[in-house]
Amino acid sequence: MVKVEFLGPINKESISVDIANLSQLSEILKSDAEVSSWLENCAVAVNDTLVSSKDIDLKDGDKVSLLPPVCGG
Repeated sequence: MVKVEFLGPINKESISVDIANLSQLSEILKSDAEVSSWLENCAVAVNDTLVSSKDIDLKDGDKVSLLPPVCGG
């Protein structure tokens, strides 16, 4: 299982899913009304390292973090 955490203003509890890559996660999250609007703008980290490809292979115990854009001063 892969743990998925939603940071910042997404305001959703972490979930655990049985997936092999980020493409599969994207398909799952597109049907989630709380998250789908954030998908285009979020940065994604796997095990605390930013990634830019959905082809990243995931293994049991990995952590995926969705990081929405934020502004501050």
